[in-house]
Amino acid sequence: MKSVKNIGLSVGGLVIGMAIGYIVFGSSSDKSCFFGFINTPDNKIASVLDIIRQDYVDSVDMNDLTEDAITGIINELDPHSSYIPTSELQTVNEEMEGHFGGIGVTYYLFKDTMVVLSAVHGSPASQAGILPGDRIVFVNDNLLAGETISEETVSKTLRGPIGDSLHLGIKRKTSDTIVNYTLVRGEIPVSTVKAAYEIEEGIGFIKIFDKFSHTTYNEFIKAITQLTNKGCRSFIIDLRMNGGGMLDAAINIINEFLPEGKMIVYAEGKAFRRSESISDGTGNLPENQVVVLIDQLSASAGEVVAGAIQDNDRGLIIGRRSFGKGLVQNQIELADKSAIRLTIARYFTPSGRNIQRKYELGQSEKYNQDWIEQLSNGEGFFADSIKIDTTSVFKTVHGRTVYGGGGIIPDVFIPIDTAHITSYYLKLENHRIFEKFAFDYFDNNMDLTEYYPDYQSLMEYLKTQPVFYELIRYAEENGIKRRSALIHKSYNQILTNAYACILSNFFGDEAFYYALMQNDPVVDLAIQALREGYAQPQAIIREKYKSLSVN
Repeated sequence: MKSVKNIGLSVGGLVIGMAIGYIVFGSSSDKSCFFGFINTPDNKIASVLDIIRQDYVDSVDMNDLTEDAITGIINELDPHSSYIPTSELQTVNEEMEGHFGGIGVTYYLFKDTMVVLSAVHGSPASQAGILPGDRIVFVNDNLLAGETISEETVSKTLRGPIGDSLHLGIKRKTSDTIVNYTLVRGEIPVSTVKAAYEIEEGIGFIKIFDKFSHTTYNEFIKAITQLTNKGCRSFIIDLRMNGGGMLDAAINIINEFLPEGKMIVYAEGKAFRRSESISDGTGNLPENQVVVLIDQLSASAGEVVAGAIQDNDRGLIIGRRSFGKGLVQNQIELADKSAIRLTIARYFTPSGRNIQRKYELGQSEKYNQDWIEQLSNGEGFFADSIKIDTTSVFKTVHGRTVYGGGGIIPDVFIPIDTAHITSYYLKLENHRIFEKFAFDYFDNNMDLTEYYPDYQSLMEYLKTQPVFYELIRYAEENGIKRRSALIHKSYNQILTNAYACILSNFFGDEAFYYALMQNDPVVDLAIQALREGYAQPQAIIREKYKSLSVN
């Protein structure tokens, strides 16, 4: 990894189910400092807990009481400080590290059974010969099927320490016999670059979802290398629905696009001396056009990428105003393998913007509700509904006006597309019809890959098939009444989702986004901007992008 002068931060946190907060990992020496109130006898909180333990009328689970006390204290702070219980820390850290211990299968829970969709190349499952369509019925002689099976059950069963053995009982669709396998858990990568392909001649599309992990930068470089080898010279980086992650990954990605000596991000706080991240001039893409896509779920590290590109007049930002997360957390692991994430600083984009939305201490629910109301008040649909803090005005390096006070406002606004979203379509979504139909299609047509070995060729085949009508019939058989007018209105959206879900079962995430992006107005506008050279720095300085509009 390139050595960029940086502030050594990373990103985590939790808001509305998204990981979106900065973290600086603390050392073990910090533990007693912060949690002295638990370990020091003369501390008031420790004294109260001790009195309760000794004198309270009934027996009390002191561990639960202590957990509740810590959670209560942290909840009285800002919305992005948080407590991570012991039971959750390993999973949280695995997501940020970009790998976990497991056997390496993607799967679908079909009715009461776990069905393998694919085995990760080189994984224990792949090496053992586990195939798409295999039903994993037993693990270590315990039944992994039935009404109680869930994603959580499967994860806890298959994930675990690297090097441990698992004994699997597998049923193939073509046989009633249970075949036994013994696998040893290995290190399974968690990819965050979900798609990287040439979306149009000379234009590379890269989707980073739903976080930045320790491995994201290396994944990004691999993707860029593959795309440039194919002749791509312009790039779309899709950060929509990316809630944050490791800041170092975001910094190194930005560094690829900047000449030496450009500010990327800086942070400072009451006890956190100002630290800066500056580009080092080793980037491979200093003159390539770039468009960054953001939406209302893009946060933290994703906002750092968008803010640095925008403030340096380096590329175009297209989409909707981002979430607005500009706080830095320090993650400190405690002796029992729980952890706290404590806000210690604010981060700022190169122009000096802090894009954190307003909040009140101890009012996390209100903070989240305010965000929802912000969207429902028209911000997602009309550019003039975005409430801009006109007292928080900043300038990019070449003098364009940008604003702080809550999120990154894109250079080109594109509203949420609801034209095809009908009550019928929402019923398909809510009843998971796309997912169920796509699995059924996969399960009955697994031999298609013999004739269509990649997702592009399979997509062309699907276009010749009555997929749309088969899905509508499948929905009706599963209790969704036909509504002809609504079905017609949602035709494109229904068919696009059906293709995407089918392709993902055969070929994974990249195939899913390949299908989904073919009917995406945000991507279409990004392609147009790159074709016409509007993402070139000189065109950005002259604000030529203001002539772009959604068709």
